[in-house]
Amino acid sequence: MKIKTKKENRREQIIKAAEEVFSKKDFLNSTISDVAKQAGVSDATIYEYFTSKEELLFSIPRENIENSKNILEDHLVYIKGASNKLRGIIYHLLSYYQENSDFAAISLMILKTNRKFMETEIYNYLREYYQIIIKTIEEGIESGEFKKDISPHFVRSVILGTIEFIVVRWLMKGAPADKTKPVESVDALFDLIVDGIKLENNLRDFKCRIILEPQDAPGK
Repeated sequence: MKIKTKKENRREQIIKAAEEVFSKKDFLNSTISDVAKQAGVSDATIYEYFTSKEELLFSIPRENIENSKNILEDHLVYIKGASNKLRGIIYHLLSYYQENSDFAAISLMILKTNRKFMETEIYNYLREYYQIIIKTIEEGIESGEFKKDISPHFVRSVILGTIEFIVVRWLMKGAPADKTKPVESVDALFDLIVDGIKLENNLRDFKCRIILEPQDAPGK
């Protein structure tokens, strides 16, 4: 295990403080001084690591994305079948946002609408991360689990869009611990997606049409 340097630990400390400040106070209403106070350092110290408040904001997702990606990849190694992997991905994303609500607020409520963030290296890394979903759907098509005429990119958009809606709605309510949590929507979302893309559904309907001739149909 790599031991982090003092400089790396300090940078991580600042990013963590910024994550909490920006998510609670909102990015536009926050200042470098607010972050410095939360981190227990001076304003000057923050500027040793980041040239601006915006650069600090854009730095927040990297560690979370790397951490989330590593956890997910470790889990998927032990899961067989594209459908099972897809459920694992949905569960992981909802669970990670739920357990890291400050990051979720910044990622989905601040950075999501920031055009400059889309031009950063970190955004491209995020896109690469979401390729896991594409590859899983393609695996399902190749194995015959999923229909061949579906668009992996469209299915991914439906999954991510629904997850974002669920999490943002939860965050807007104050991320209450005593209310419905994001992970409680895993099976509903999974069933909805898989029922629409599984090849098995078409085969079952086709068999029914063959077996159930008009004269055998109910009411005939």
